[in-house]
Amino acid sequence: MSSCLYKTSVTNPDSLTALRRMLSNAVVSRHTQRAYLTAFDDLFTLAAGRPISRMILMEYRASMVSEGLSAATINQRLCAIRKLVNEARENGLIDPAEAVRLTSVPGVPQNGVRLGTWLTKEETQLMLATVDCTELIGKRNYAILSVLCHCALRREEAASLDTSLIQRREGRWVIADLIGKRGRIRTVPIPRAAKEALDEWTGAAGITSGPIFRRMRKGGAVTGFPLSAWAIWDVVVTAAKAAGIGHLSPHDLRRTCAKLCRKAGGELEQIQALLGHEDLSTTARYLNSTQQIQHAVNDRLAL
Repeated sequence: MSSCLYKTSVTNPDSLTALRRMLSNAVVSRHTQRAYLTAFDDLFTLAAGRPISRMILMEYRASMVSEGLSAATINQRLCAIRKLVNEARENGLIDPAEAVRLTSVPGVPQNGVRLGTWLTKEETQLMLATVDCTELIGKRNYAILSVLCHCALRREEAASLDTSLIQRREGRWVIADLIGKRGRIRTVPIPRAAKEALDEWTGAAGITSGPIFRRMRKGGAVTGFPLSAWAIWDVVVTAAKAAGIGHLSPHDLRRTCAKLCRKAGGELEQIQALLGHEDLSTTARYLNSTQQIQHAVNDRLAL
């Protein structure tokens, strides 16, 4: 075992590729894989052939701070490196004592909670109204937006939505046994408006089985291939711009759904179940429940 991390691999492309694959295989989520591999590539670029030591990791952290990256991004990348070190230790590639030294590199303190982006009910309605549902592609895009706004799906979940998941449970339509982040399974109720949008799209497109949201050719023909998560992103951004809303992502619609559910009297535990969060504190952060922006306390100062 090496006392320093990957002494030989930094000069051996094959070994470096194997390490990169090892890190990728250690996580399930494609989004997490992409983020972790970015951290991996950035670290070994900075190391420039030097063995990975605690000094190198401190240099890596300092470089991210100097670049102005957010504390959340820096801590995520350091988490990726810790994952790499722990996998290397488990596979006998690094001395356990050295692994402890490498994983002891502290993260960056993150004070406060970012507000994020939520839409009001009126803004959400305006965004949905911008879609031209007279055309087939408009029916598809409207169904995508309606599902995101009403069901709080992640864009990857929307992209992989299949007709087999749309089922009747306890007298209502649901997305049954949806596999979400980190393999967690949840069942998502489908409000009537979202179900009508889905039916309008699938009926017009002749979809009876397989992926629900599909690619379309330039001539308007529907293919059998599902949309990518980035195509879902593009649908949201396009509709938001048409409504005069800037800097909106699919995840913001997930936050919006949670916030509107809470304002409508939804219980925090039920919203947690809808979102598929393991920890209730994560749901609370989505709602930013400790700060009321619309009815701010300083509006009453009257100075």
